[in-house]
Formats: sequence, C-alpha cells, structure tokens
Amino acid sequence: MGTRSLPALEPGRHAARPLSGFLPRRWAAVVLAAALYGAAIAHADGPPIEPLARFPTTEVTVDLGGMSYPFTAWVAATEPRRNQGLMFVKALAPKHAMLFLFDEPRVAGFWMKNTLIPLDLLFIAPDGRIIRIAENARPQSTATIESMGVVGSVLEVAGGTAARLGIRPGHRVRHAEFRNR
Repeated sequence: MGTRSLPALEPGRHAARPLSGFLPRRWAAVVLAAALYGAAIAHADGPPIEPLARFPTTEVTVDLGGMSYPFTAWVAATEPRRNQGLMFVKALAPKHAMLFLFDEPRVAGFWMKNTLIPLDLLFIAPDGRIIRIAENARPQSTATIESMGVVGSVLEVAGGTAARLGIRPGHRVRHAEFRNR
C-alpha cells in the first residue's frame, strides 16, 4: 500500500479529506459491520421467524374427568418451531394452544423471553398424563420453567385457562401422538 502526500496548506487551515481512499473505506467497513451487528440484534428480538399460519395445526383434547375440552393447537415439532413457540403473539383465543412435540421424552425447560402474554404450560408425560402445570407464566421472563419430570410434549394455553377449566396434574390430554388412544 502506498502513501499519499497532501498539498501544503496555509497555517491555520485544515485539509478536507477526499471521499475515496484508505481511511473512508476503513470507516465504511466499520459502519457496515455495525449495521450487520445491529441487524442481527434486531432479528433476534424481531417478529417470529416463521408466521404461525405456516405451522401445522391439530386437535388436542384435555379430559377433565367426565368432561373434555378441545383445543386447536399449532404444532411445534421441529427445533426451530419449538424455539419460536408463541413468541411475539399478542393474544391467544381461549380454545387455541401451542403443542410442543419432542422426538424423545425428556426433562423440558421453557422460558418466556419475547413472549408477550401470560401462558399456562401443561407438561405432558409420553402417555398423555399431565404431570405439572405452570400457571400464568410471566411474559418476557428469562427464568427457566422446568417440567419436573420426563415429558413427551408440552401444551401452552392462555394464562388462567387451567384454573378456569379445573385442569390439574393427573388429567389426560388426548392426541394421536400420545400412547393413550
């Protein structure tokens, strides 16, 4: 890389730098890197990666001991969809839900970062039995909500739904994926 000499100036005067050359390209690279970093941050906190309309839906029924309550649920059966869940959703109708299906039973942990509404999380054993309910999970929280046992799925419903319907651990959730047909 060569050097450039600037024309001599009168005392007290400063030269205007040309718009092309080494220094402006360096600043352009810095500005571009900052813009890309800002775009990555905006994307991380931005709207869902995939519109919920593209998620498959299914019918899920919660048996309440003599009564049953059906939900239409979006299915999150892939890692990207499970990671997205109900982030950025501003309202959830009473009979709608998100069903998280896992490839293998596991101890599951959830958080509410980028989730704008309170939710009830129903942790479901592989046989369809509810083993834990986390009621009215706080929106935007990064605290981990643990399943407290091995689950095959989790059903998220609007906050307060479990109390309103009387859903409790031990109740059954019916779905074709569960071993409770």
